[in-house]
Amino acid sequence: MRSGAPERPRWPFRGLPARVLAVVVLVELTAVVLVVTDVARLPWDRDTGLLALGALGLAALGAVHTEMATGIERVRRRVAHVSYFDLSTVWTFAAALLLPPGVAGLVVVVVYGHLWWRVWRPAGAQLYRHAYTTATVVLAAMAASVLVPPESLTAAAGVGGGSQVVGYLSLLLAMVVYGLVNQLLVATALALSSPHRPDWRLLVGDGDDYVLEGATLCLAVLAALAVQRQVLLVLLVLPPLLVLHRAVLIRQLEERANTDAKTNLLTAVAWRGRAHRALARARRQRGAVAVLILDLDHFKAVNDGYGHLAGDQVLSAVAGTLKAQVREVDPVGRFGGEEFVVLLAGLPVGPEGRELAHNAAERIRRTVRSLAVHVDGPGGGITICDLSVSVGVAVTGGDGESLDELLQIADHALYAAKRAGRDQVRTGRDGSVPGR
Repeated sequence: MRSGAPERPRWPFRGLPARVLAVVVLVELTAVVLVVTDVARLPWDRDTGLLALGALGLAALGAVHTEMATGIERVRRRVAHVSYFDLSTVWTFAAALLLPPGVAGLVVVVVYGHLWWRVWRPAGAQLYRHAYTTATVVLAAMAASVLVPPESLTAAAGVGGGSQVVGYLSLLLAMVVYGLVNQLLVATALALSSPHRPDWRLLVGDGDDYVLEGATLCLAVLAALAVQRQVLLVLLVLPPLLVLHRAVLIRQLEERANTDAKTNLLTAVAWRGRAHRALARARRQRGAVAVLILDLDHFKAVNDGYGHLAGDQVLSAVAGTLKAQVREVDPVGRFGGEEFVVLLAGLPVGPEGRELAHNAAERIRRTVRSLAVHVDGPGGGITICDLSVSVGVAVTGGDGESLDELLQIADHALYAAKRAGRDQVRTGRDGSVPGR
């Protein structure tokens, strides 16, 4: 399940914006009140004792799962980016399918409490962030439990008199509700914590995250069915769950290896791989692509005048500008030093595509020109302005067909822009400006 509130250093509540603090407190109080109210309404009889036994069993399985995967999860927690999904959904969603809402919420609290102690705390996570995450999962589990009564699970299993089709649809509804409630609460916290307009890609995560969440939800359904039919069969969920842990860790390590540490852009090698695939796709679709090479002008003066840490912040700000000015399908990479590279996909063939590529480069150049990067220092904060980039552009068709040809022509156009005085865009073999 995806984690929620943004991390802050030291004592978190001192630095949280009021709007974020209000959401965090409201969500956590709502979870506590709903759990306490629902549990207090339960009658003290034999059935309640069986429910308590079932809750303890699921919580124990969640603890065993965490202990078996502790080493993997600690590494995964450190290498994960902002969007982080854990695999405890198997037990919390199973609790939502099997138990009353309040009892399911208690299972979440126990599972996530143990997870905090064994994984999140050693990895340096903030307690308030974990508490918010726990509250979002409690609300998600309770919402799914309210909408999908236990009879739906027995109907889906073909036990009792209920319709299997209705049972399947109810389980699907529970999956959607569980994921949607958590996602909305997480996205709200992330959006409110951002001082600028948040990137929607950061708020919703990526497709692989949802494939992972779907897999854990399916395992949760299997675990719940096993508990109903033959409780010892639930142990068979653990081996594939551990394999899934390792598969996810490998994917996240690959992502980290492909990401430049200073700018969060693709590394040169990773960018080339993405660019080759985009070029092949453009050939199949009979479209064009453009390659932009950008060089930050007079960057040495920034490092010499303000220090290398300030220089790193400038690089990060420029990288953020590049990603904000292109589409998600357009790979952006750092080629080393102060040089960046962008591939623009899906362009029309001919002069129209060339003009669109040049306009995109001009838009990036103007945006960088308007950047003001605030840097904290021992003597107080400073703002670095007057930044500029020179850009070289090459487009398939007139400038070449292979990636190496496009890079060579874009590099030639880049130096034409520098010779012309920097802070300019030049296109193609002759370093021209379309339309002039």
